[in-house]
Formats: sequence, structure tokens, C-alpha cells
Amino acid sequence: MTDLTPDHAVRFATATLSHLGREYPYKMDLVLNGPEDARPPREHHPIFHGSFDWHSCVHGWWQILRLARLYPELPVAAEIRARADAMLVPDKVAGELAFLDRPMAAGFERPYGWAWLLALHAEAEQHNAPWAAALEPLALAFAARFHAFLPKLTYPLRVGTHFNIAFALLLARHWAGGHDPALVALVDARARDWFAGDRDCQAWEPGGDEFLSSALTEANLMAVVLGDAFPAWFDAFLPRAAAHQPATLFTPATVSDRSDGKIAHLDGLNLSRAWCWRAIAAKLGAAHPVTPVAEAAAEQHLAAALPHVTGDYMGEHWLASFALLALDGLAD
Repeated sequence: MTDLTPDHAVRFATATLSHLGREYPYKMDLVLNGPEDARPPREHHPIFHGSFDWHSCVHGWWQILRLARLYPELPVAAEIRARADAMLVPDKVAGELAFLDRPMAAGFERPYGWAWLLALHAEAEQHNAPWAAALEPLALAFAARFHAFLPKLTYPLRVGTHFNIAFALLLARHWAGGHDPALVALVDARARDWFAGDRDCQAWEPGGDEFLSSALTEANLMAVVLGDAFPAWFDAFLPRAAAHQPATLFTPATVSDRSDGKIAHLDGLNLSRAWCWRAIAAKLGAAHPVTPVAEAAAEQHLAAALPHVTGDYMGEHWLASFALLALDGLAD
């Protein structure tokens, strides 16, 4: 099985450090309420103004902090800690919070960026540093948004892009386990409402610009929510998985043009599938007939994507985070 190594850590962290503070090109998620809003990204986002967009910058920070914790003796770890000391500070967090109070900002980064910010805060708490305390008000603000949003979301968002609700719930639940029991309960209730009755998934994927598997991300979430009841649910959800069906879930996506930001999403799909297959296999257990099939599929998807984590900025500004998920999961 392919595992995370110090070589991976140096490659991923070096690439991410190169763009965390790179202000341009930058894709703003911004509703202009007047001409005064036409300002540079760093004036709206004192911390998360790099890595092409807000959410990629957030999970870039999650990735480098985690790598610095896992490999504290690597030379790049000192640079990561110094950068965090300079950026993850209360006055800059206050600027990020102020953006959330703007008119028309209720849907800002919903739900993908919300979830990644919670993951970043959870990672920051693993360090003997003031970063988590600085980020806490921002994490609590996004947790409050989940509390307000999830009860009114009548239908699940099953797409394979940033709006996928299962992915957001996975990350949010991981954070909430140490902070917010009511959010854990809400996530579990909504997951059961939306997905507990799903049967014989046809897995009509991937779409041409997707980086998440709708089917496998849902299964990954339900593995966490259902616990010991997960294998029975999975057997009904993907009843022919041991026979490599639906075939699309076992076939790495083809990426025709890595300079096209949307098509480059498919490298992320391969990485996120590898993460999900590994997590599913772990929850099913060694005796389940799908486990070796899932583990083999994870390896195939990793082999298809890992060589392309760096090379073109359209993938390089975000893929290392999904490579880290694929190689090491979400656990602390």
C-alpha cells in the first residue's frame, strides 16, 4: 500500500508554500455592493488571499500544518511554523471575520470552504502554538452557519464539486467531535435523512469537471455516521462492488488537459476516490469481500494522480491537499 513519506511531505509542502501568499491570479467569491468593494484580494482576506482562491488557501494551510506536525524535523517545517506565526494571528482573523458580515455574504464558500476552515482549526489545535486560539472565532462562525443551514437544506447536494454536502459534513463532523456535540447530532441526523435509504447506486460519474465522487463520498460519510451498521448499508448501496460494479467507480478518470482548471479537477477526483476507497475498506474490515477490491482501486487511483500533483498551477494550487487525504486520511 502506498503511504505518506517524508519525500511526499517535502514535495507537497514546498509546492504549497510557493503559492499560499501568491496573490495573483486569484478568483474572488465576492458580491460587489458598491465601487468601494473593488479592492485587491489581500484587503478582503488578510490570511487567505493566495493559492488562486479562498478555499484552496484554507486547505493549503491545513496541509502544511499537518505535514509540519507529522514531520517536524524536515527543513521545510521551520518555514511553515514561521509563516503560521506571521499569518494566523487575531488581527488578520478579524479581517476574515469582517468579510463574513458583509451584505450578500451568507453563501460565501458554502459549504466547502466552511468545512475546510473547520478542518484547519482542528489541525491547528494539534500544535503547541497560538494559531488555534486565533482561528477559533472564525471556526465558531462557520459552525454557526452549519447550524443555520443544514436544517433548511431540504435536498442533499450530490454533485461532485464544491457544493457536495457529504464531503462538507465529513469535515464538519470531524471538527465537531471535539467542539460541538449538537453539530455532531445535526450532521448525523441530516446524513440519515438524506442517505440512509439509498440503494443500488448507479454512480453516474464522473462529470467532466468533478473532483469528488458523489457515491464514494456519501459512503465515506455514512461509514462514520453509521459505525457498526455501515457494512449492511454499504452492501445495499453498492451491492455489486465486489464484482467491480459500477465499473466507473473502479476506473481512474482520464485528464485530457491539466492546464484547464475545470478538467484538472479530475486529478482530484482520482485522489479523493483513493481516500474514500481506503476509508471504506477500513470500515468494512479485512473479512469483507469488497475490502481487497477497494484497496486495489485506491492504489490504481493513486497511481493515476500522484505524478500530477505538481506541474501546472491549475492543479498545483490545490491537489497536494487531496493527495494528503488520499495517503493519510482525515484522522488526527
